[in-house]
Amino acid sequence: MRRRRLLSPAVALAALLAAGAPLVAQSSRPRVEVGLPAAGQLSSEGPLVRCVDVLSASRMRDLLRNGFPARLHFRVELWSSGGWFNDLERSTEWDMVVRYDPLDRTYRVARIVGESVVPLGQFEHFADAETAIERPFRAPITARRGKRGYYNVVLDVETLSLTELDEVERWLRGELRPAVRGQRNPVTPVTKGLRTIFVRLIGGERRHYELRSGAFRG
Repeated sequence: MRRRRLLSPAVALAALLAAGAPLVAQSSRPRVEVGLPAAGQLSSEGPLVRCVDVLSASRMRDLLRNGFPARLHFRVELWSSGGWFNDLERSTEWDMVVRYDPLDRTYRVARIVGESVVPLGQFEHFADAETAIERPFRAPITARRGKRGYYNVVLDVETLSLTELDEVERWLRGELRPAVRGQRNPVTPVTKGLRTIFVRLIGGERRHYELRSGAFRG
């Protein structure tokens, strides 16, 4: 079923004022940012999405340094606009994982898009790992030619449980095999639910960020 949003006059005015802006960002930190392609490339290129300082909180850093990996889950939604209701046209998702290895004292980062895992590097310093995490990524989603719309970007950051270290290690090596052949998928609702319970028991962190781009015509 297609999701719809009622467009209030205040939101409509804000969207009109923001139309054509190349970059939209929240005023406070940490944050997510979204940059729109040039007007003539909206139907062939997706938006550039990046996060800033989402792992900078002291509690998040402490958990990371104590062996708990972090997962950044991005979701970009394309909404059509132009009437009383806005419609969700389609969406795309991807993940980033980061883990600190206390044995060699390095941070490793990887991005997971669909069935592809891309290791982004191994770093001695958190600042270098953070630079890799915050590098802009072009979302694999494009607007429809001639149609008005906007992107809604959602980022959820959470601490993973120690029971998922095997999966994280495979992701960081560029592998996407399930932990138990034929029985488990890395992002099933069951494992996500168990992970949430475990993280809450240990006092883990969960952060949510959301940002809407300016309106555009594809």
